[in-house]
Amino acid sequence: MNIKIIAVGKLKEKYLKMGIDEYTKRLGAYCKFDIIEVSDEKTPENLSQKEMEIVKEKEAERILSKISDQEIVVILAIEGQLMSSEQIAQYVENCAVSGKSKLTFIIGGSLGLADCVKKRATISLSFGRITLPHQLMRLVLSEQIYRAFRIINNQAYHK
Repeated sequence: MNIKIIAVGKLKEKYLKMGIDEYTKRLGAYCKFDIIEVSDEKTPENLSQKEMEIVKEKEAERILSKISDQEIVVILAIEGQLMSSEQIAQYVENCAVSGKSKLTFIIGGSLGLADCVKKRATISLSFGRITLPHQLMRLVLSEQIYRAFRIINNQAYHK
């Protein structure tokens, strides 16, 4: 299975990079895992609604250019569907069993995702109603993908 995360913006924090590198290494036993960063747009204070939409559209172009027609797309959004770790594992397994071996997760920029990216998504996933820094979300998502494979393979993992 091929799993990738497309994330808007560059990860700068060393401690987050170290955590993600650890999960990337662990995931190598289960799938081909990759994180693709696309550049974010500068977002000065006090943008109008129209300017915010323009920023999201520019980021959307970069995101969509990294996705093929064969990929299952899961966007992360605060208003998305809440799923337990077991449900995420079931979703990943269902994709694999149904022959859909390319699964892509998308983490948007600071203003969120443009409607065209939301429309491309198969599902919208939420990790809760709180707002997390997008860089931290990469680590959390990487861990949940790893946890999903541990669950799928009936392997022990801390609770």
